Amino acid sequence: MRLLILTQYYPPEIGAPQNRLHELAIRLKAYGVEVEVLTALPNYPKMKIQEGYEKGKKREEQIDGIAVHRAAIYVSASKSIVARLLNYFSFVWTSYWRGRKLDKFDFLLVESPPLFLGYSAMALSRKLSAKLIFNVSDLWPESAEKLGIVNNPYLLKMAYRLEAKCYQRAALVTGQTEGITADIAQRFPSTKVYWLPNGVNIDYYNPANLNESDFRTRNGFKASDLLFFYGGIIGHAQGLEVILHAAQQLLAFEHIHFILQGSGPEKAKLQELKAELQLTNIHFLEPVAKAEMPAVLQAIDVALVPLKNLPLFQGAIPSKVFEALAMEVPLLLGVDGEARRHFIEKAEAGWYFEPENAQALSACIIEIAKAPKIIQHAGKNGRAYVSQHFNRDQIAASLYKRLTSLS
Repeated sequence: MRLLILTQYYPPEIGAPQNRLHELAIRLKAYGVEVEVLTALPNYPKMKIQEGYEKGKKREEQIDGIAVHRAAIYVSASKSIVARLLNYFSFVWTSYWRGRKLDKFDFLLVESPPLFLGYSAMALSRKLSAKLIFNVSDLWPESAEKLGIVNNPYLLKMAYRLEAKCYQRAALVTGQTEGITADIAQRFPSTKVYWLPNGVNIDYYNPANLNESDFRTRNGFKASDLLFFYGGIIGHAQGLEVILHAAQQLLAFEHIHFILQGSGPEKAKLQELKAELQLTNIHFLEPVAKAEMPAVLQAIDVALVPLKNLPLFQGAIPSKVFEALAMEVPLLLGVDGEARRHFIEKAEAGWYFEPENAQALSACIIEIAKAPKIIQHAGKNGRAYVSQHFNRDQIAASLYKRLTSLS
């Protein structure tokens, strides 16, 4: 069996889709699948081609035994919609012209978003005689429309038509959450839909395998400090302002600190808000490589996972949930719906607060601070739950079985 993964984002970039797809590729390869990846020159999130890949370097490489083919892409530091569309469509074009030179494949799995990559995926699946698997990690363009990121009616109409065409052409549509798969199945009842959840490598993220982390001392925190941590994209969907407004209400609690580690389009605005509110308990840190994350998570107390208060996110499970829980770090979850049912109600691995409600968040933190021993108990519940239900090994095994049935 031969599988081509088409994605705009892949290691050495840091991020959820990058890690998820690479981990899946490695596991499918272990089952005997010949996996190759067609992706862009690494540039995310700084929107600058990474060192060592400029001027045509490393267009072909092996990463952990996976053959990776790289195509050119337009990058710009501009945040305008025009620059973003040029970024997406440049890779649509170059990925097709690079991919058409590859050998035949049995399957082509394309990662969406960006949805526009569906153009290249449909053309390449025909050219390479591959069955199309359309993997949806976010319902686009619906999410872009409801977040106000895209409001041009012409672009939205074009995107919704493309979405329908991709689903109808696919031999299988995979969704990252049960909410995504249910939404697609309801709108496109003739489409074959399969839940392909995100998950975690429970051996890699295992607190029992680590020495004591020096994260606190390096960043000026005391052993007695209570650290609430957000790590990931600092973007529109997360609604991270709620953390800063809650922090303002908790300034009197000198041992409570909030860490926001990552980068993204909203970071500068949040840093300005921190200065405006004079928040001494908010700390911005730069993103780190995947290899450093277990030690970071080992050192913090609670993982903050917020999203904006939109019906769209009822079916969302942010990827950062899995690594935190595997490291026995409980959640303070500002996401209702599917994530709340799994990790708060079933797993009892943390606490829920109403999304975008700073008062509810600060009240929850005060309760946690009063009884810090419950943090450890919730963390152990979390690792047990993701080990049983979101183990990457099990997820890959189930997908391999499904691919075999489609062959």
